[in-house]
Amino acid sequence: MKVLFIGDVVGSMGREMIQDYVPKLKNKFKPQATIVNGENAGAGGRGITEKIYKEFLQCGVDAVTMGNHTWDKREIFEFIDDAKKLIRPANYPAAADVPGKGIAYIKINQQELAVINLHGRTFMGDFEDPFRVGEQLVEEAKKRTPHILIDFHAEATSEKEAMGWFMDGKASAVVGTHTHVQTNDQRILSSGTGYMTDVGMTGFYDGILGMKKGPILNKFLTQLPNRFEVPENGRKRLNGCFIEFDNQTGKTKHIESIRIDDDHPFDL
Repeated sequence: MKVLFIGDVVGSMGREMIQDYVPKLKNKFKPQATIVNGENAGAGGRGITEKIYKEFLQCGVDAVTMGNHTWDKREIFEFIDDAKKLIRPANYPAAADVPGKGIAYIKINQQELAVINLHGRTFMGDFEDPFRVGEQLVEEAKKRTPHILIDFHAEATSEKEAMGWFMDGKASAVVGTHTHVQTNDQRILSSGTGYMTDVGMTGFYDGILGMKKGPILNKFLTQLPNRFEVPENGRKRLNGCFIEFDNQTGKTKHIESIRIDDDHPFDL
């Protein structure tokens, strides 16, 4: 089973990269499932709307994961329960009472891919234990499929690495999102789980984490509050990864990073 995962899509420029490059990446890698993290896809780099969610699906995306900006667009409460391919973090407190779901299954011919979204706790607020919640969901998923991918939306590298090793041999792959900086540590752990600390972001290339440099630099220099802004034009990037699972065991056979920008042009 081949899976394409694209990291945090930020604003309109990120959405443009999805429209432009998902067809090209599909032609190159021939994935059976394409997943994007869309929690920054809305205006201002926050949240997601139903229109954007449907645009992703029209581009050939099979599932959309979320993160700490899940609820930033209030209209999500109106459609999330009907959005079968939208996955919010599973480890909210009292998750049974929270709209949406933390796991979804993608049908691929005679097989299924389980996609789980988890939220980190270090520097990230009050959430249930992602390790225990994740373990429960993996055991649930294993009753249906050996192919299980976890998007771990977390800040701390240590927490992400810990999740990778905790899930080694349990999940097919653990990929990190949220920091918007692609890491060069993609690997297959000792018991067969593919791992990457952060797949990076998709959006504005010449900024800081996909946003205009000026306000962020001013905040660091003065410690005064500044409004961070997502530009609508300029050079763009796409970050992600490609993973191949063994069809029988679900273990990762291959994982590689994907980086597309002016310094790393797309290679057919």
